Amino acid sequence: MATALVTGASAGIGKSFAEQLAARGHDLVVVARDEARLTDLRTRLEDGHGVAVEVVTADLSERLDVQDVADRLADPARPIDLLVNNAGYSLGSPFLENDVVDEEHLLAVLVRAPLVLSHAAARAMRRRGHGAIVNVSSVAGFLATGTYAAAKSYVTTFSESLAAELAGSGVTVTALCPGLTRTEFHERAGIRGQGLPDALWLDADTVVRQCLDDVDRGRVVSVPGVQYKAAVGLLDVLPRGVARSRAFRRRHRPGT
Repeated sequence: MATALVTGASAGIGKSFAEQLAARGHDLVVVARDEARLTDLRTRLEDGHGVAVEVVTADLSERLDVQDVADRLADPARPIDLLVNNAGYSLGSPFLENDVVDEEHLLAVLVRAPLVLSHAAARAMRRRGHGAIVNVSSVAGFLATGTYAAAKSYVTTFSESLAAELAGSGVTVTALCPGLTRTEFHERAGIRGQGLPDALWLDADTVVRQCLDDVDRGRVVSVPGVQYKAAVGLLDVLPRGVARSRAFRRRHRPGT
């Protein structure tokens, strides 16, 4: 039976990944800071799907906690077949209005953690000749809307680079780039979404379902939703200055 490790599994997109992978028959290692939520999730998934669920409590802004998860990924006696780097958040304020320490913590979770965990997982998977990595990025990474967008741009480009390095090894890498998705993410970031049409919002379960289908197809970049596929395609051909436009940024605030 395959085993998947999901970070940020206690809520939102990460929780949906855990639920859908359990429904597919995957054993799970679920990682987040909230032990109570993870324990509840383990009980529901084990009772509902008959899979084994391991709980790892970790704060991925802390390097030692990241290393604990990396060591679990590298353990040859307990192989991980699918890594989902999903943990993340946004500060919800412009760069210069935030304390730089908070910005550093954000960078640690959004950039350093996926880098370290992908390194550990990819090496272990390449040795075995199979496996998959999903790095949850964002449509925001195609825009210039702050440090969250900059971090997600890194995640997408990093995923594409790693996918090319692993080509032919039996290991795939997919950058998941959703747009606005109804989860706790925006509430925690202080982004209410007033005035945004319902057509812009995605459902977390649909996002994950489409991503897993793209993983099965070996796609390197997964953009769920026709509206966001169209937006990303348009950004590819528009002058880069459009991504920096204040008017564009006010109208389009994609994030996961």
